Amino acid sequence: MAKGHRSQIKRERNAQKDTRPSAKLSYARMSVTKACFVLDAIRGKDVETALAILAYNPRYASSVIEKLLKSAIANAENNNGLKAENLYIEECYANKGPTMKRIRPRAQGRAYRIEKRMSHITIVLNER
Repeated sequence: MAKGHRSQIKRERNAQKDTRPSAKLSYARMSVTKACFVLDAIRGKDVETALAILAYNPRYASSVIEKLLKSAIANAENNNGLKAENLYIEECYANKGPTMKRIRPRAQGRAYRIEKRMSHITIVLNER
């Protein structure tokens, strides 16, 4: 158990907080696998290159991730005071979200399950 006054505990917890600019999208209606195909293409790239890759990628996930990346850039400029041309994608990952379960009727009274998967996508930027 932590020792000290409640305000001291909160101060210590906030001191360890990550200050890198980031953006997170929760409950995106796509599977983690499909999101990771696009995220792998932009990981480690600078922001301008990543936006260009996302603009010409035919996958559905690329439009969602492009919007998320623009949000992370805006967070970096407004909250952290960083220049957009110096930023690069340090981390980007997709975690598993909840799964919606649906039923598909099949022959002879059977029912097959359809799983509509969701994911939580996170993009973390940093300055070069």
